[in-house]
Amino acid sequence: MAEATTATDVPAIELEGLAVQDVAQRVTPWDVEGPEVNGVRLAIDYDKLIVQFGTRRIDEAMLERFTKVTGHAPHLFLRRGIFFSHRELDVILDRHEQGKPFYLYTGRGPSRGHMHIGHMLPFVFCKWLQDVFDVPLVVQLTDDEKFLYKSDLKAEQTYQYAVDTVREIAAIGFKPEKTFIFSNMGFMGGAFYRNVLKISRCITYNMARSSFGYTETDHIGKIHFPSIQAAPAFCSTFPTIFGNHTDIPCLIPCGIDQDPYFRLTRDVAKPLKFKKPSLIHGQFLPALQGVTTKMSSSIDSSAIFMDDSPNVIKNKINKHAFSGGPTSLRELEEFGSNPDVDISYQYLTYFVDDDQEIADLAVSYRRGEITSGNMKKRCIEVLQKFVGDFQEREKAITQADVEDFMNPDYPRPFAALAKK
Repeated sequence: MAEATTATDVPAIELEGLAVQDVAQRVTPWDVEGPEVNGVRLAIDYDKLIVQFGTRRIDEAMLERFTKVTGHAPHLFLRRGIFFSHRELDVILDRHEQGKPFYLYTGRGPSRGHMHIGHMLPFVFCKWLQDVFDVPLVVQLTDDEKFLYKSDLKAEQTYQYAVDTVREIAAIGFKPEKTFIFSNMGFMGGAFYRNVLKISRCITYNMARSSFGYTETDHIGKIHFPSIQAAPAFCSTFPTIFGNHTDIPCLIPCGIDQDPYFRLTRDVAKPLKFKKPSLIHGQFLPALQGVTTKMSSSIDSSAIFMDDSPNVIKNKINKHAFSGGPTSLRELEEFGSNPDVDISYQYLTYFVDDDQEIADLAVSYRRGEITSGNMKKRCIEVLQKFVGDFQEREKAITQADVEDFMNPDYPRPFAALAKK
């Protein structure tokens, strides 16, 4: 049975000579907060999550094997520990080395408005993985989950959010020949629904409650939903791509908060005689206000959205981005600044590929050789280009393109697997 994941508990620690008890960080599919110590919210402890969830760190040996097997140097998200944890990534590397097929699976809970830059991370990474491995990608848009968890929304609204999201995902650079993007409301039926039913018979209420903290007041739609998110992890859900195969596994890049869903998925794979999915877990892009929580769509001042103008990006960084710098020039010269908590620097580590630039910025910042204003200026330049380039690509996405991505019968070369 999967472990409970409603919160991660941190044991008593020593902080500046004080014994602190009952510190907890909360990491669930719906809430992410760092631990609180003496009323002060701290950053997410990812080492603790690895222990709590029972995953494995992506270490140097794994990165070396990745390079050897693929012939590609690791993406910056890998070499900087942004995607930091895994479940059986080695199984996927073995299959690639042996010339055996696998596919990628990720998802998005669609909402009104554009994605923010934090939402982009797993998709940017998926695009790179797809290019490296040359494999199919399936993207689940959980418009049904959004409807079940947001009582103020109508089903028609969340479905439209899903369709709108396809345009954004396409603008990252995906092609419909290799990528199937589906709304649960629009696609679930046939083989998909048969797998949902099989999975649902394997997950007891106690298992779901243990994993997600459900109570007797939660409606049955929420309790049933894990079986829907699990189904795309099994290749038989997609017969137009994989035919009658049940033996092709997937690799799921996702935020670590989604791991409870896929622990359950891995639990039910064996009794269903399906291949277990492998996972690779990402950290959260912090909110503008600091590293203690993740960027949120519901708080405009916490996020950089993909439809923000250059001027809006500039104003948000200058006004809201938490600084690791001191309050005076004298303190700057004497003590330097702290890039570990500086949001502008943290964002640069996600969006600047040049390792030397990132290292130089950290050293200069600690020495007090550059100011927080300098760091914000560089961050603004990088994010304006990232968002601006995306907006230009999005303009080129047509309604016909959206329909192609969502068409399960669109001619995809990987459909040859269906004939094997």
